[in-house]
Amino acid sequence: MSKKNIITLKKIASDLELSISTVSRALNNHSDISDETKELVKAYAAKVKYAPNLFAKGFRSHKTNIIGVIIPNIEHPFTATLLRGIISSAELNGYKVIICESFNSDQKQAELLETMIQFGVDGVLLSLTKKTKNVDEILEMMKHIPLILFDRISNKVPCTQIIIDDEDAAFQAVEHLINTGKKRIAIIKETDSSNVSERRFQGYLRALRKHKIEIDESIILSSEDLSIEEGKRQTTILLSLQNKPDGIFTIIDEAGIGAIKELKKNKIKIPEEIAVVGFSNTILASIIKPKLSSIDQPGNRIGEIAVKYLIDEINNENTVNHKTIEIKTNLIVRKSSFNPLKNSK
Repeated sequence: MSKKNIITLKKIASDLELSISTVSRALNNHSDISDETKELVKAYAAKVKYAPNLFAKGFRSHKTNIIGVIIPNIEHPFTATLLRGIISSAELNGYKVIICESFNSDQKQAELLETMIQFGVDGVLLSLTKKTKNVDEILEMMKHIPLILFDRISNKVPCTQIIIDDEDAAFQAVEHLINTGKKRIAIIKETDSSNVSERRFQGYLRALRKHKIEIDESIILSSEDLSIEEGKRQTTILLSLQNKPDGIFTIIDEAGIGAIKELKKNKIKIPEEIAVVGFSNTILASIIKPKLSSIDQPGNRIGEIAVKYLIDEINNENTVNHKTIEIKTNLIVRKSSFNPLKNSK
C-alpha cells in the first residue's frame, strides 16, 4: 500500500514556485504579502485540501489553540452536558478540544496529564478521579501550563476551581422532602472517599438538624459506584427495614431512577408512601415514571465558565488570581416527590 500524499507547506511552495515562508505568510494574511499572492496561495491550498499541522504550528509559536479536557467517566449523562458547554465555548473562542477519560484511575489521570503536555495543549480542564489524594503530578504539570479544576476538585491544588454549591443543593433537596411532610429520609451516596458525595452528605445532615429530625445510621447507605442497578439494590435494603423510610435522597439521578424502579416493583406508592429526589437533572429524570425530582446541575454553564477562566489564564499567565467559582443550582420538583393532584385531596 502506498503512503498517503500529505499536503504540506513545503509541497505547496514547491508547486507554486514560492518560498515556504511566503506561503506561510500568505495563509496567515501577513501584511508584507501582496493580495494577489495571498489569493493564489489560498486558492491552491483549498484546491489540494491543505490542513495546517496544529502541533507543528504550536511548536513554532508556542501556542496551539488546543485545550485538553480530562474527565473521570465519559458515560455519565451529566458529563455530556459539561462537554457540550466546554466544546461550544472553546470553539467560539477559536480553540479546539482534546477529550480524554481517566476511568476514575489516579494512574491513568497522571498519564493523561503527561500526554497533554506532550501534545502541547495551551491549558487543561481537569475533573479529578473520585479518590485523588496525591496531587504531585498535577502540581508538576501546573509548572508548564495553566490548569482549571471543575466538578470534582481538591483544596490541595492552588488553581481556579469551578463547582456548584453541592452542600446547599443537597440541603434544598432534603428540605423539600421535609416540607412535603417526610420525616424519615434515607440517603444513597458514594463512599466517603468521594469529595462531591461528602459535600452533598453534609447538606443532607444540615437539613435534618435544622428541622430537628433524628439522624439514623441505618438509612444512610453508601456504595463505591452508584448506578441504576446499585440504586435498586440499595432500595431493596431500605425496604427490608422494619421501620422503612418515607423519603429517599440520592446524590446522583441514576441511583434515584433505580430507587423508583424498585419501589414500583414492590408496589410502593410514589410519592405518597416513599418520595424520591435525585441530583443532576439528567435526561433520565424526565423519562422515568413518575418523573424524578432532581437538583438541576447546569453542566453547560459549568463548562462554559471553566473555558472562560482557562483562556483568561492562558492569555494572562503572569497576572492570575486563583478563585473558587460556585454556580447556583435549583430543585426541579416533579411527581416523584410531590403530586399536587393527590396531595390536594
